[in-house]
Amino acid sequence: MNDRLTPGTVALLLIPPTLWAGNAVVGRVAVDLVPPLTLNFLRWAVALLLLLPLGHRVLRAGSDIWRQWPRYALLGLLGVGLYNSLQYLALHTSTPVNVTLVAASMPVWMLIVGRVFHGVAIRPSQILGSVLSLVGVALVLSHGEWAQLRALRFVAGDLLMVLATIFWAFYSWQLTRVPADAPIRAHWAGFLLGQVVYGAAWSGLFAALEWGMGGQRVVWGWPLAATVAFVAIGPAVIAFRCWGAGVQRVGPTLAGFFNNLTPLIAALLSLGLLGEYPHGYHALAFLLIIGGIVLSSRRGPA
Repeated sequence: MNDRLTPGTVALLLIPPTLWAGNAVVGRVAVDLVPPLTLNFLRWAVALLLLLPLGHRVLRAGSDIWRQWPRYALLGLLGVGLYNSLQYLALHTSTPVNVTLVAASMPVWMLIVGRVFHGVAIRPSQILGSVLSLVGVALVLSHGEWAQLRALRFVAGDLLMVLATIFWAFYSWQLTRVPADAPIRAHWAGFLLGQVVYGAAWSGLFAALEWGMGGQRVVWGWPLAATVAFVAIGPAVIAFRCWGAGVQRVGPTLAGFFNNLTPLIAALLSLGLLGEYPHGYHALAFLLIIGGIVLSSRRGPA
């Protein structure tokens, strides 16, 4: 693990925020189709089926996912069960842009979790990079007019997203606790399947609790099928694969800065759906966020 940003690593870390922005938009659209925790369970149940043909060997007796079950159960809980459940819950009372905006605090939580729980020193360049990226996010939110920030109103869903982002920071650091040369890392699908097996179980438990509370309904049909297919293939399997590989290369702190592109992409997706065009402040925000990423990747004294 190092702080070098190669073109391949940049490409890996650009894919997750793009797909997660789409996940936020689709998750909001699906509010009237399926309860949030049920959507998360359907998402990971399908992802599990997709991964089985690719990584089924890790399910054999004696595999690391059984011998080291606490580690993989924790990864499944944090990354699959809690983060995604809380995000879909948040979208019931918040907007895709607000949800992704709150998630843009991720670099800060990455720094805090790394320092407090893993003893990783924080460099001044990382602090400056965080500030620069957050300014870019605020520029998107304000539509280039800072006075609009005073009109922002945060709701319960935004607080749920704060919790989700903290859990994701813990998840990302836990990924680094699995040695890069561990046998299960020999195949990306097997490593991801090891997490999803436990994560789907957690998600199923949460969905069962949701239905136990009553008043739930699912609108079965092609819109729901298309929604589940997208969130299972893109934001789940592909994005998690790229995120895990990127974190292994540069660490969770630097990878977390790429997440600040999510609200910008979510805003652009929303604009596209409305038939509008990007504005100058979108380009400026992109430059600020990229500047934060580059600055945070610079080596220097802690």
